[in-house]
Amino acid sequence: MAIEVRPITPTVGADVYGADLNNENDIQDIKQAFVDHSVIAIRDLNLSPEEHLKFARKWGDINVNRFFKPVDNYPEIATVLKEADQVTAIGETWHTDHSYDLAPAMCSMLYAVETPAVGGDTAFASQHAAYMALSDGMKKMLGNLKAWHSSRHAFGVNLADEEAHADGRLGNEEKAKQDALHPVVITHPLSGKKCLYVNGDFTTHFDGWTKEESQPLLNQLYAHCSRADFTCRIRWEPGTLAIWDNRALQHMAINDYSGHRRLMHRITIEGVPLS
Repeated sequence: MAIEVRPITPTVGADVYGADLNNENDIQDIKQAFVDHSVIAIRDLNLSPEEHLKFARKWGDINVNRFFKPVDNYPEIATVLKEADQVTAIGETWHTDHSYDLAPAMCSMLYAVETPAVGGDTAFASQHAAYMALSDGMKKMLGNLKAWHSSRHAFGVNLADEEAHADGRLGNEEKAKQDALHPVVITHPLSGKKCLYVNGDFTTHFDGWTKEESQPLLNQLYAHCSRADFTCRIRWEPGTLAIWDNRALQHMAINDYSGHRRLMHRITIEGVPLS
């Protein structure tokens, strides 16, 4: 029996039902849905960390996150946690995972272990849709630009007093030394589609421009990239595994569940240099 793929919006996202992560035909269908929809939420699973890792390895090599606290006894799985008494959520602004790496991550696989009854969704924005909505003149100008991305200001030592660093959810501030130069418009490695590739968490400036010169245009692009008509939301429940494409999307954790605990396990899959 084939899996069922239900699009969330006409632009981006799909829910997947009836998937057997040990069935090679299902895995191929899941990978195709990932290419077609950029983010998929596989529902009604019951994954152990070992099963999560086994499935992830079918996609590629695992990127061991430098900054997130790992799951006990599973260094390849990052803990994404907000306790009931914590104020800030990790990733609550629009961003793209690992854009500071020379070969940014292909995808993230986030598995819901414990979720609030309501709230704690993650929003996703299609960067192909964002590119296609630009004027021809803007497309031409951005097509000639590259931008610098850095981990330093997001994970570096100057953030050690912030809540997520102080309580141990994030760490290794001294390892935040990654800087990478990428095209502002990339050709997606799998779909061949053009996508915008800048984000407010990690992009610092355009190559050959000062930060002061870069900021007004970057701010305009950030606002454009997250337009509502480019987005969908994944509603979490225990047993949901979401897989999203870091080259095709930005995402944002919605921090609207004060007083409730949310525990997720994340595995990141290595990508390729972008062009």
